[in-house]
Amino acid sequence: MQTIDHRSGTDNRSLRERLLNFFRLTGQPTIKVYHGYGHENKLTLFGHVFKLSPFPRKQYRQSFLRNTLALLRLFMVKPYAGVEVQVEWKEKTFTTTTDKDGFFKFEWDDQQPFERGWFPVKVNAFLGGGLIATSTGRVHIAHTTQYIIISDIDDTFLISHSANMRKRLLVLFTQNARTRQPFEGVVRHYQLLAKSNTTDDAPNPFFYVSSSEWNLYEYILEFAAVNRVPRGIFLLSQLKQFSQLLKTGQNHHGTKFTRIVRILQAFPNQRVILLGDSSQQDPYIYESIVKHYPEQIHAVYIRDVFERNYEKVREVLNRIEAAGVPCLLFKHSKDAILHSVKIGLIAAGDAEQKLSVPKEEAIKMA
Repeated sequence: MQTIDHRSGTDNRSLRERLLNFFRLTGQPTIKVYHGYGHENKLTLFGHVFKLSPFPRKQYRQSFLRNTLALLRLFMVKPYAGVEVQVEWKEKTFTTTTDKDGFFKFEWDDQQPFERGWFPVKVNAFLGGGLIATSTGRVHIAHTTQYIIISDIDDTFLISHSANMRKRLLVLFTQNARTRQPFEGVVRHYQLLAKSNTTDDAPNPFFYVSSSEWNLYEYILEFAAVNRVPRGIFLLSQLKQFSQLLKTGQNHHGTKFTRIVRILQAFPNQRVILLGDSSQQDPYIYESIVKHYPEQIHAVYIRDVFERNYEKVREVLNRIEAAGVPCLLFKHSKDAILHSVKIGLIAAGDAEQKLSVPKEEAIKMA
């Protein structure tokens, strides 16, 4: 952060900090707070504290060099372990400590009145009793609706080429959050699911569970806002360092099962719609979820993006359907919409309507 002595006009930053700032990095302690969530009286919030981290991206010019440098910066992070973190909520303070990855997580009981919607929270970090950083975040306290929607990200709504490392890295390095593309019709499907059997002012909550790392949180959040993907909670994978950049999006599929289970346990009375793709492990993870929570899963959607896996995935979905859960393996979102109409998730009349959230409003809400 820049410190200027206004009386002398001198820049009091160290040479190291000025050099870091030149490359859009900061060596000042920072807190990254991710969207938290709550239901009834239980709230969850998480984030990271960093010693070194990039500044948020402000310009999105379509330039190979700018996009490459912006992506590289997302992995130029140094976690801050052992830092005391406090969150303020309804005039109460809750405290935890960051782990070796700088990650922190709060879970606490709310107190009446249990309001619904998105609410701001303030988070402070302390070291040796002194305040070293402060930030704000948002918690989504979901309305009591019939459905919860849990979706993968890469190759489910965001075109990513996850099954081809060369193509995946190429699109990451050459594109940015505002030039990347969603699959045709997917946003329309998601917005229709958001108001399935509910109203616009009490949408079904969305959770986005992905093998992508927390490094890409702001990137994905910006993409979702620009493309009017329903606002929701992002549950990503363990932070990666710069040396691990070429392994982005790989592994951590096992923890995906655990993250989904936590959502199901937080919302035991809601029916769940699972959306994923055929490029990696989604079909198998969802099959296991259905085995453990057969009464809670309402439907499973798998986007067919990897032809080599078609027969295996078809077999998995046949087993899920045999357990009584409707499934669809599809290439085009229009087919997923028609299936949702068929099983009563979407009203036929609603399926003809245009997108309900203007682009500018979606960006403001992100």
